[in-house]
Amino acid sequence: MDNESKTYDAIVIGSGISGGWAAKELCEKGLKTLVLERGRNVEHIKDYPTAMMNPWDFKHHGRLTKEYVDKNPLITKCYAVDESTTQFFIEDADHPYVQEKPFDWIRGYQVGGKSLTWGRACQRWSDYEFKAPHKYGYGLEWPIGYDDVAPWYSHVEKFVGVCGNKDGIEAMPDGEFLPPFDLNCVEQYMKENIAENYPDRHMVHARWAHLTEPNEIHLEQGRGKCQARNLCTRGCPYGGYFSSNSSTLPWAEKTGNLTIRPFSVVHSILYDDKTGKASGVKIIDTNTKEEIVYNARIIFLNASTLNSNLILLNSKSERFPNGLGNDNGLMGKYICFHIYRAHAGGIIAGFKDKYVYGRNPTDAILANYRNLKEQDTDYVGGFTTFLGAYRKRVDKLENSDVQIGANYKHAISEAGDWRVYMYMQGETIPKATNRVYLSPDQTDQWGIPLIVTDVGYDENDDKMVADFLEQSTEMLQKMGCTEIGSSDNHQAPGLDIHEMGGVRMGKDPENSLLNEWNQLHLCKNVFVTDGACMTSTGNQSPSVLYMALTARAATYAAEEFRKGKL
Repeated sequence: MDNESKTYDAIVIGSGISGGWAAKELCEKGLKTLVLERGRNVEHIKDYPTAMMNPWDFKHHGRLTKEYVDKNPLITKCYAVDESTTQFFIEDADHPYVQEKPFDWIRGYQVGGKSLTWGRACQRWSDYEFKAPHKYGYGLEWPIGYDDVAPWYSHVEKFVGVCGNKDGIEAMPDGEFLPPFDLNCVEQYMKENIAENYPDRHMVHARWAHLTEPNEIHLEQGRGKCQARNLCTRGCPYGGYFSSNSSTLPWAEKTGNLTIRPFSVVHSILYDDKTGKASGVKIIDTNTKEEIVYNARIIFLNASTLNSNLILLNSKSERFPNGLGNDNGLMGKYICFHIYRAHAGGIIAGFKDKYVYGRNPTDAILANYRNLKEQDTDYVGGFTTFLGAYRKRVDKLENSDVQIGANYKHAISEAGDWRVYMYMQGETIPKATNRVYLSPDQTDQWGIPLIVTDVGYDENDDKMVADFLEQSTEMLQKMGCTEIGSSDNHQAPGLDIHEMGGVRMGKDPENSLLNEWNQLHLCKNVFVTDGACMTSTGNQSPSVLYMALTARAATYAAEEFRKGKL
């Protein structure tokens, strides 16, 4: 440790989707950059232990044991956690927090963060989403709009590799796309049926971060074509989907400007009263328990939404007794998320001579059709619908005693009915009452205050869920589906894994914490470009926006650095 450099041009806190992009952009522009990660190191391919395992290679055939579930009632709620993926999620006891209201906080502490396990949907926000909260009076005005971000979307998409079609839909702008995965026969029918019955509703191919046909830039990263295995959350040895581990971090490392330090829990960002800027970051080495300070002229905070809030709130000084840059007391407030509570589905007749090819790792998308050019419902905001169709092989065996032998082999060779599904991703209203804050008396194993979650649903959310269920059921009926079912599972916020806000962007330091370049209004050399920066949630998947905002902010920071302004 004594020989370790303690001074860098830039420090990036967090190595996930946005942290990886910060590292790539800063290193490419010549800045010596330190990436701090609280978890262990994970190297692409080498550290994907289950990626090539067969179902019979697992002791429990991929299922979680009762002992593991009983020990981890929170993390095992996550759809992606099974025997093949537990290495990429923290256990419940690893980092406790206080739930004033139920909030299921899903975390992955390792180099790459949740970029190893994310859902990979990559729709662009429309200008409607940037403008609607202010236009309809349910949120703060964004300091930027679609035109500000569009070139950075393109910059990111070309490097990441996003499949999709150019569909010409205002509610979901086109991007830089690789060829999409094909719709199966029933999905093609669904698309045509929706278009026939609802001219203003558009079902499109998935816009997902998968290399369907890699370009030269992807091959230069050492990545290959997606094999349609749909085992993405184990880590992809082909680099077929985008992660920090397969893409941005190795790219940054090639510049010679990157240092990654795992096992580094960030305690706080340090503020220098004399310069009026942050001077560095204090960490605790998780192996030695040693406190270490690293210095830098630029700091990017990308620890994931709630941890970024926690770090800033804990970054107290004589100048900022309530957290770095928090003069207005708004830090930790206006936490928001996406609604994933509602699902609908049914059985569709016919198509019995068709099956599916491969294991498509994507869902089709029905673009938002609510509250666009005007408010046309009794609630505000909109929702994206993910949808698709599949055919199970073993429908008739579910309640059968035929589970072994020749009869079983013959039975599973026959496919069952085609089934259609829909689920929502809905916008929520940012509210001051939805907040996180530091516990006054409880700390974690490193002596850092625990974060308290006080986040819940409201009447607007319930109205949106009801509308989704009504509209989705109607669409399924018009498709000719039978045995239609729909449900609101009332899951707690958090399982969407799209928490946002708390350090929101805005034009005015009185009602926001970050400016149009993602800089803290009151501490210009600290940038926040993960979900904490979000002013509102929109209805599209947010990760590709985080990446675009990060690339934009990092380019600006590097330019200011060269001018001597940071």
